[in-house]
Amino acid sequence: MIKKIFFQTIFLSFLFLIEAFAAESGGMPQLNPEFWVSQIFWLTITFGILYIVLSKLILPKISNNLEIRKSQILENIETADKQRKESEEKIKEYNKIIQDNKIKAKNYYNQVREKILKDINKKKENLDNDLSEEIKKAELEIQNLKNKSPEKITKIAIETSNDLIKQLIGVEVNNSSISAIVEDLSKRKKSEYYGN
Repeated sequence: MIKKIFFQTIFLSFLFLIEAFAAESGGMPQLNPEFWVSQIFWLTITFGILYIVLSKLILPKISNNLEIRKSQILENIETADKQRKESEEKIKEYNKIIQDNKIKAKNYYNQVREKILKDINKKKENLDNDLSEEIKKAELEIQNLKNKSPEKITKIAIETSNDLIKQLIGVEVNNSSISAIVEDLSKRKKSEYYGN
């Protein structure tokens, strides 16, 4: 504000002097060689003061502001570059964590899968063994029944034949003769069924 007033005062005084000289000569004093020395003097003083004001007051502030802005811009660029590097490192760490977790999950999946397959195979083996044992037991029971059945059938046949004959003719027959007949018939049927 003070500078502005100072420049306005110098400019007004310069105009006042020019008008004063113009009034005296009645023409344009700047073209009159008689006034050239005074004009050069005031021109030198005016531009000297202007140069001093600009070089000592205004230009250092402008230069200082430019330096501050430049340093701030460089600082911001450095900060942005640093943050970019940090974010790149964090992205690398994040990708590494994801990759490690994928590998861990795959390993865990494979371990669980192997364990389940082992359990299934073990249960299958146990089931096969149990089935084999049950089949053997059933075959043994069938063989025992097969072996014991002719005796039981013969005994039942003898008792039934004895009861029928007794009811039909009213006479009790000797068990040994009935058993001989039943054994003979059962041997014939056995040879038909089993091919012996």
